[in-house]
Amino acid sequence: MTDLGTRNPPAIRCTGLRHSFGDKVAVDGIDLEVPTGQVFGLLGPNGAGKTTTLRMITTLLPVTHGSVEVFGLDAGRRMAVRRLIGYVPQQLSADGTLTGRENVALFARLFDVPRRERKDRVAEALDAVGLTEDADRQASGYSGGMIRRLELAQALVSSPRLLILDEPTIGLDPVARSNVWARIEQIRADTGMTVLVTTHYMDEAEQYCERIALMHRGRIRALGTPAELEANLGPESTLDDVFRAVTGDQLDEGGIRDVRAARRTARRLG
Repeated sequence: MTDLGTRNPPAIRCTGLRHSFGDKVAVDGIDLEVPTGQVFGLLGPNGAGKTTTLRMITTLLPVTHGSVEVFGLDAGRRMAVRRLIGYVPQQLSADGTLTGRENVALFARLFDVPRRERKDRVAEALDAVGLTEDADRQASGYSGGMIRRLELAQALVSSPRLLILDEPTIGLDPVARSNVWARIEQIRADTGMTVLVTTHYMDEAEQYCERIALMHRGRIRALGTPAELEANLGPESTLDDVFRAVTGDQLDEGGIRDVRAARRTARRLG
């Protein structure tokens, strides 16, 4: 395994990573590196294995075959790895009965932010996502875009070196989507944070991701910059064209639960 003292390890290194749920192979031996400081897109249809991969990287699922390292730390060192990561899951994590400030303060405690630093760190996270004025309102009164920004603040309160976003703009209108990404870009510019994101919006991936891995049926099928992937397919190709060429038109049957979950989230975000 890579030692933490190794110079400039990648933010993420997956080697021979595999995971199954019973007889269903969700992740089928992937090798993947995410360089430190990049915005990296992990794309693919529902059921491709993206969320399972993210859950192993975030230590929410055990790594049973292959290996995962985060900044040189083996994912088996769960608490050490979790201190380096901020995670915004696809499903809503904000509590509507709490205020925005209370939601972020709860995550500060969960991520073991030192007590003496919590008040300032909560305020900084809320300010970073533009929610200072609304911080003491109950989250149930927030718009969909505000909820996503609140969840981003929850992930940022521990000052992570790696931010992992699973469909961060699902169900949002174009203005709200742009606002969320503007916050992510500003925070990354200020901190040098690495970002790993999944999205079904190809325009987002093309505009914001420096490199992309396209995943289908548990395997990485294509890897490169958006421009490289488009050029490899042919003149005037778009990222939508690349996605269709790599994944085809059929949705894996195992992905229907992901589709339903995504629709539930979209309805809740309005």
